Amino acid sequence: MATGRSNKLVGQTGEYLVAAELSRQGLIATTFTGNVPHYDIVASDEDGKNVLVQVKTGRSKSWQFNITNFCNITFKNKRQIVGKPKACPIKRLVVVFVAIENNGSDRFYVLTWNRLRDLMIRHHKNFLHKHKGTRPRRWDSLHSAIPEQTLRPYRDNWNIVEKYLR
Repeated sequence: MATGRSNKLVGQTGEYLVAAELSRQGLIATTFTGNVPHYDIVASDEDGKNVLVQVKTGRSKSWQFNITNFCNITFKNKRQIVGKPKACPIKRLVVVFVAIENNGSDRFYVLTWNRLRDLMIRHHKNFLHKHKGTRPRRWDSLHSAIPEQTLRPYRDNWNIVEKYLR
């Protein structure tokens, strides 16, 4: 059973794994253990340029979000209407998803926040379309998830970090 403590440990483990990977790439990576809104790590190169990284860690095959983090949602009766996409909360924010495995063969998926937003909106729209605009269990739920298979094209896509440091 997942507890607050075990969830915190999973999140902290993911942040340290990402910081270690960034360090392998020659960057100084500082973690904030969830104490800063919107990002968890600042990574800096030798010239002092930096990139902000948000880490999402899990042991399951999907990551959970509130869709209103990415777009506006309105309701028409019990139907959800997907509105305007939201702007990235911080310029040039990188998101790293970490799929933790007990055997240490963890997987990293690296993409821009804007790309994640677009994927989340598309996934949510497809889900709503499949159910004629009304969520089947709780029509007013704003829950949305992104499955690992959707993130597969971004596996080990660390070059995004390099692009943002230029």
